[in-house]
Amino acid sequence: MVNDRAPKSGLAAEAQRKVNAKYSEELAKESLEWIATITNEPISVAGDMDNFYEVLKDGTLLCKLVNNIQPGIVKKINTSTMAFKCMENINAFLEAAKQLGVPPQETFQTVDLWERQNLNSVVICIQSLGRKADKYGKPHIGPKEAAKNERVFSEEKLRAGQTIIGLQMGSNKGANQSGINFGNTRHM
Repeated sequence: MVNDRAPKSGLAAEAQRKVNAKYSEELAKESLEWIATITNEPISVAGDMDNFYEVLKDGTLLCKLVNNIQPGIVKKINTSTMAFKCMENINAFLEAAKQLGVPPQETFQTVDLWERQNLNSVVICIQSLGRKADKYGKPHIGPKEAAKNERVFSEEKLRAGQTIIGLQMGSNKGANQSGINFGNTRHM
């Protein structure tokens, strides 16, 4: 856990400050409020880093969250406070989030939450999961995702489009290369 490590110094401390500067208390608060709504758990929804970490660090609430979105997606939720059991909960949440449609680039690594390395990436993952919840009939957070809008054209319409030369193809009007004498001798 966090308390087992020596404090960072030098470049590592500067890098950690940059990571922590990206953390948004507003988005964290919105995420915790959404989790409380979905799970019906009485949790503190303050958006500061300390509260966010304390509420989510053991992974049980995250597993309850995904089980409320899609029942049974996490088979076993560990209630033990042992480090590896908590990390198993976090990992089970991450696997479930990927199954629910969260892109891999919007997930986090287990140590980002367990060791409090990058809480901003945890917020990003929960926000992404919150956008996907609408597909499962649950309240969502953030902007609603766009629906697929596939268009089908007839063969006649496609053939008509092939006869049109758009401006993307270029034009023979306007600027040209006359007057360019690269490599030529200068004429006096």
